[in-house]
Amino acid sequence: MMDVRMPRMDGIEATRRILAHHGAAGSGGPAPRIVVLTTFDLDEYALSAINAGASGFLLKDAPPEELLEAIRTVHRGDAVIAPSTTRRLLDHVAPLLRSPSAAQDAAAAAVARLTAREREVFELIAQGLSNPEIAGRLFLSEATVKTHVGHILAKLEARDRVQAVVLAYATGVVRP
Repeated sequence: MMDVRMPRMDGIEATRRILAHHGAAGSGGPAPRIVVLTTFDLDEYALSAINAGASGFLLKDAPPEELLEAIRTVHRGDAVIAPSTTRRLLDHVAPLLRSPSAAQDAAAAAVARLTAREREVFELIAQGLSNPEIAGRLFLSEATVKTHVGHILAKLEARDRVQAVVLAYATGVVRP
């Protein structure tokens, strides 16, 4: 858990440094998963946190049950964004994703490499469904869905579900 506002160094920079140190250390283990907390529901904090590599962004006034569930969700390898921030974040990011770029071309090529089933799972991830919900929708076991999610993240070179959703919007798999 990381607070945005801290003395000497803000939580966004601390998150960036922790994750950069892990990558530079090349430990081979899973990267630390960080949930950024803030009192202020500002879009720039959410964008900065995601850019820094955070797996979650929540407001401090979230109920304790929501915080606990966010920790569990991030621990499983998924991502969490405060519901009040999600719509505005997508509205802010969508125009940026519409302009063509080499990164978008690479993302589109990565999406094209997904199998038909992975594409189905990818679309449901982008719609915000959890693994159990995807399993129910596609009549698969949750373990099978987790396997597909892992393959999707690897093929898309996405760190977590948040990055996968951004790629889904960037490549037009889903629209705001």
